[in-house]
Amino acid sequence: MIGRLTGIIDSHTKNPLLIDVHGVGYLVHVPDRFLASIKIGKVHTLLIYSHIREDAFDLYGFATAGELGLFEVLLTVSGIGPKTALAVVDRGVEAVEAATRRGDVDFFTTIPRLGTKNAQKIIIELKGKLDLSGESGDTKEVMDALIGMGFKRQEVREIIKKFDSKDTTVEQKIRHALKLIAR
Repeated sequence: MIGRLTGIIDSHTKNPLLIDVHGVGYLVHVPDRFLASIKIGKVHTLLIYSHIREDAFDLYGFATAGELGLFEVLLTVSGIGPKTALAVVDRGVEAVEAATRRGDVDFFTTIPRLGTKNAQKIIIELKGKLDLSGESGDTKEVMDALIGMGFKRQEVREIIKKFDSKDTTVEQKIRHALKLIAR
């Protein structure tokens, strides 16, 4: 499985974009917002979700661990495939979490391929799976970083509760969390 790609964006006339990693070109589906913000010829790092089917091997790329996590959670919802999940992620992690928290069906029905029933399904199933605790700022960054390193969300929450007040920067908090996990 491919977990991350760092390379030069070769072309992005449409989705998927082509990223050149040491002479190998990978076609990667990305959220449209990311596609609009990149520059051809520049080096970018993408976190990758490999979607393997009987007839295809597709790569989906994300700029942040939060986007990748949301994408993976959306795929657990019955009736939601990777293209629809990518369209949801394109709206932004915070916006999706807020709409889920509010139970805003209209937010989800504006996304292509999502009708009222699937929107309701997403809200019901995501309420228990997303981090809807209202965490923001440094705590959210630390959570995203540690989850991106492969730690489980619940494990990270327990560690964050044990932070010292003298940990003021995100880097200090991550270092402290890693020390606590190692114990």
